[in-house]
Amino acid sequence: MASDTHNHDDLYHRGLNFDVGTLLRRRRMLGMFAGAGLALTVAGCGTAEEAVTGSAATTAAATGAAGQEIPEETAGPYPGDGSNGPNVLNQTGIVRQDIRSSFGTASGLAKGVPLTIDLTIRNLAGGAYAGAAVYLWHCDIDGRYSLYSQGVTNQNYLRGVQEADASGKVTFTSIFPAAYSGRWPHIHFEVYPALAKATSPANKISTSQLALPEKVCSTVYATSGYEQSVRNLAGTSLSNDNVFSDGWAQQLATVTGDVSAGYVASLVVPVG
Repeated sequence: MASDTHNHDDLYHRGLNFDVGTLLRRRRMLGMFAGAGLALTVAGCGTAEEAVTGSAATTAAATGAAGQEIPEETAGPYPGDGSNGPNVLNQTGIVRQDIRSSFGTASGLAKGVPLTIDLTIRNLAGGAYAGAAVYLWHCDIDGRYSLYSQGVTNQNYLRGVQEADASGKVTFTSIFPAAYSGRWPHIHFEVYPALAKATSPANKISTSQLALPEKVCSTVYATSGYEQSVRNLAGTSLSNDNVFSDGWAQQLATVTGDVSAGYVASLVVPVG
């Protein structure tokens, strides 16, 4: 288990505005699908051949029904966006695809099973939200959050910002997050209307979380380094998680891949 308990969920001063120049120059809708058996046991995939398809929940996550906004969720106690202590959004280097390493004056590297995170941002009419910006973060293999957790307060790994391309897609290279006590395995993200706006949580248009399928979690957690996650995963479920318990159909990622080659988690994110 991580060295500090999760009950719920300076370096460089030129910040994201400098990154922009370098690189370029809500509310929740509770309309969940009716039916008692709607994907409470939707699985991930243990191998590349076991693609996660065929359930109503995964279909909803993969297609992102027009007019149905991604559920609004808490950013949790470790956002790193300035709303609760540190603001990584003001650090030079935050705009990046590969978020495994720390940047600036920090030098840490997050280890774990490789995970690529593909989000497709759409407007409520179903069109691509080109130019939107996504700030994404999650815990490490020990369930710790950089900037906050004991032992990694001087790190800023597993945090990054990307601008959506013409198809509304953003991609992050990361590692598979742990399951820590009290929470289902998840990834946090905030959506901003433009890259230049992704400097303050006051500008965000959506805050949500991506859920990872149980089967792929079990496969990953059977590997070295994730031993604590086996116990923590067994102690919770999507139906009793304090974020996803009211419905997760739009937030359960489609996952493909395997442990040796790494996984790809995909989610369509409709925002207003």
